[in-house]
Amino acid sequence: MNNRRRQQLLQSVAPLLAEGERVELISLAKVGSVSVKRRVLTTALVGALTAGTVIATVQPRPMYWALTDRRLLFVDARTATGRPGKLLMALPRELMSLAPMRKALLGLGLQTVLTVQGLEQGLKLTFPPACKAAGRVLASRIALAA
Repeated sequence: MNNRRRQQLLQSVAPLLAEGERVELISLAKVGSVSVKRRVLTTALVGALTAGTVIATVQPRPMYWALTDRRLLFVDARTATGRPGKLLMALPRELMSLAPMRKALLGLGLQTVLTVQGLEQGLKLTFPPACKAAGRVLASRIALAA
């Protein structure tokens, strides 16, 4: 993530912080998962409607994230300008744990599952190649799932 985008994210997160709360780390990840069935149906439908001239794919939602000393904040990254959008989730840091990191995207990216106490399903986080280092740092600062 470039410095301009980093500053925009810090500015959009600043009003959301509690008194004394500080941002430790920020980056980008794709959050969630898309089933194989949905990917195939979308590709087939778009291909049929356009007589094969256009191919569409469905991917997990990109989100900026900011790790503070108290929470993990997820901010919308799917805006027309690419600027950080509205706050989508704020998760308490002490209730989170991460599964061990594994390779993703043909071995270029990293992937893990974020588990939050009280929620039955975890969030799949995929870090693109440019954000792998930040993903590793995030994993080192959040407890590993048992």
